[in-house]
Amino acid sequence: MTLEDLGYRKILDDYRRNNNLSRKEIGRIISEHKENYMVKTERGEFYAELTGKLRFSAKSRAELPAVGDWVSISEYDTDKSLIHSVFPRMNILERRAVGKFAEKQIIASNIDCAFIIQSVEKDFNINRLERYLTICYSSGINAKIILNKIDLINSELLDEMIRELTKRIKEIQVIALSNITKSGFVNFYNTLEERKTYCLLGSSGVGKSTLLNQISGKHLLKTTSVNPLTKRGLHTTTNKELLVLKNGSIFIDTPGLREVGITEKSEGIDITFGKIIQLSENCKFKDCSHTHEKGCSVKKALDTGELDRLTYENFLKMNKEKSYFESDLIERRKKDKQFGKMIKNIKKLDKG
Repeated sequence: MTLEDLGYRKILDDYRRNNNLSRKEIGRIISEHKENYMVKTERGEFYAELTGKLRFSAKSRAELPAVGDWVSISEYDTDKSLIHSVFPRMNILERRAVGKFAEKQIIASNIDCAFIIQSVEKDFNINRLERYLTICYSSGINAKIILNKIDLINSELLDEMIRELTKRIKEIQVIALSNITKSGFVNFYNTLEERKTYCLLGSSGVGKSTLLNQISGKHLLKTTSVNPLTKRGLHTTTNKELLVLKNGSIFIDTPGLREVGITEKSEGIDITFGKIIQLSENCKFKDCSHTHEKGCSVKKALDTGELDRLTYENFLKMNKEKSYFESDLIERRKKDKQFGKMIKNIKKLDKG
C-alpha cells in the first residue's frame, strides 16, 4: 500500500520537503486511545507514542494527533515508533467537549466527505441532523445523509420522512439504505471515490459499523444484533478507526455521539440555516435577535408560514449555545493569561 492509497497528496509532500522531514517516515493515524496511537505507513502498521517535546509543547488537546492526521515518525523498536510532528490539517471535524469548560473535542481530521447516518425507526430527528450538518459545514466538510434500516418501515412512511427532511434541509443528498435487504447500496457505492476519506457520524446503534462491514465484504468491525427491548442496534464502536476498503475509499468510523455541542464557529450555522440568514438581511435592525424586535423579517416569515417553526427554534437554540461557548472561551483565555502572569511573577521572585 502506498501513501497515496491512504490519501497522501502533493500539498503534504510539499510540506514534508519544506520542513526538512524527508528523512522521517510518514504515516497516517488510523486509531488512538489515550495518547497511544496506531500509525499506518507504506511498510505496515506501528504502535506509536508522542515525543516528550510534542506532548509538552502542545497548548491544547487539539494540537495533539487525531485519527486522520498525517504525522512524521521514527522507529525505536521492532513494532514501535515515536511521533515527532503533526502535518497541517485540511480540516478538523470537532464538537464542544462534553462536560468540559470551553474545550473542543476533535472527532477526526482531513475528511473529504461526512456521511450522517440515522435509523428511520427510532433515531430519526431533523434537529439533530441540522446539528451534525453545522459541525460539518463549520469545518468546510461536504456532507450527505443516510437513512438506514429502511427495512423496518413501509415505503409510504419512508417517503414522508424524506419529504419532511428535504423540506427543512435544502440541497442535501439523501441515501436510503438497508443493511438487511441491501436496498440503496448501489446509490451509496456510486458516491464513493478512490483515495478519498469519508467519516461516518451518528448516534449509537444506527448501523455504522455494520454498513462498513457490508461495503468492505469483510468483518472489519465488531457489531451486535438488535436489542429486543428497544429494537435498536447495540453500539460496539468505542474508538475512532480509519479503514481502507477494497474499492480504494477510506473510512473513519466513530463512536456514537450522544451530544453534538456547538462551538464558537458561526459559519456552519449560517450555511445550515441559510434561509434564515437570507431573511435576516431585510430585518430593520442589524443586530436583530429574531425574537421580539419590530421589523424582523425572520419573525414575519415565521408568522406567514414561509419559515418552518421547528427550524427557527433549532436555529435560536444553536445560536445560544454558540454564544455561551464564545463567552466561556473568552473567560478561559482570561484565566490562562492571568495564570501566565502569576507564573512569571513567581519566577522573578525566585531569581530575586
